[in-house]
Amino acid sequence: MSKRPQKQSNETDRRLIFLRHAKSAWPEGVTDKERPLATRGSKAASLMGDYMAREGLVPDLALISTARRTEETWALVREKLPRDVEARNFAGLYAAPATTILDILAQVEPGCRSVLIIGHNPGIEQLALTLVGTGNADARQAMAEKYPTAGLAVIDFDAGDWQSIGKGSGRLERFVTPRSLE
Repeated sequence: MSKRPQKQSNETDRRLIFLRHAKSAWPEGVTDKERPLATRGSKAASLMGDYMAREGLVPDLALISTARRTEETWALVREKLPRDVEARNFAGLYAAPATTILDILAQVEPGCRSVLIIGHNPGIEQLALTLVGTGNADARQAMAEKYPTAGLAVIDFDAGDWQSIGKGSGRLERFVTPRSLE
């Protein structure tokens, strides 16, 4: 797969990358928040990290749910990225609805032009679908049909800050799943 050219950045460009946590295990006696990644999930997270690095999808900031499976997903992705990325864990992202995720994003300082959010469905999928107004129609259809674990959506905005983004204001640049990379 060849590297896609990156859009030239200006003061109003924002890029939001949604990554649903990778597949988790269901060990007996473990709370939902403490579920670890399954072997398949670890492989998928590493694969997505390789893809992000190869495609230049390196965020300025990563916002991560405090669930164990999201933190483990981030650890495997981060080790593949070419530079250190500031990461912040947010308890509010755990099982958050779309509106809460958008509220958290609105607090990000304008100097962070590219933000990765690692979280959970249905919030991730619902917010991605709400924000997309234009872009890759096939990718939008695939995302609407199923947003699987370790699914990655890249949405671009012409906005001066994160508070300016809203319903239909984004352009879906791509939607990638581990299965599509195998």
